Amino acid sequence: MAVPKRRTSRTKRDSRRANHDKITAPALGRCSNCGEVKLPHRVCAACGFFAGESVLPQPEKAAPKDPG
Repeated sequence: MAVPKRRTSRTKRDSRRANHDKITAPALGRCSNCGEVKLPHRVCAACGFFAGESVLPQPEKAAPKDPG
């Protein structure tokens, strides 16, 4: 059975344990059509455009209801 010859220092142990805890913020870009912030390589949620083409149908805005 393998047994360590030397004790692992606190620094070595802690740096090994901390490496998977590093979290990076996702890269964000702007939509070329509407300018909203979006994730790269994904359809814009605001306007439905991707690579200069409309790929999702836009929901039509409902007309305001007349209270009378």
